[in-house]
Amino acid sequence: MIALDDFQGLWRLERRIENALGEAAGFEGRAVFAPVTGGLELHESGWLHVPGQGSFHAERRYLWRAEGAGIAVFFEDGRAFHHFDPRAPAPEAHHICTPDDYRVAYDFTIWPDWRAVWRVRGPRKDYVMTSHYFRDAA
Repeated sequence: MIALDDFQGLWRLERRIENALGEAAGFEGRAVFAPVTGGLELHESGWLHVPGQGSFHAERRYLWRAEGAGIAVFFEDGRAFHHFDPRAPAPEAHHICTPDDYRVAYDFTIWPDWRAVWRVRGPRKDYVMTSHYFRDAA
């Protein structure tokens, strides 16, 4: 069974972001889950490659906390993002950031590697973002 502490440490991160027109951007970097009071801070950093625009450094942070039978994910500023149960057969979560709709499906079937697939829709957004996390990030 996967629990919050199982995420702690360094991961190699590969991400593909594909819009409704089939255009794709890519991200390569690392994800570090580090202990902080109340949970783990996730810090993702690396290079975002956008066709026709070049590459640039990108990063973001989240806080993951054990909550009930699952994991609650918060934005860096403390606002709630989503909650999922890593023990579920097909863990999913949903977040509305009006007017946009964010849905994620987690896949832990090849643990310790795993992935998160986000489907994002809104008036100016329509993309799928697939993130693969690999433990071989030494």
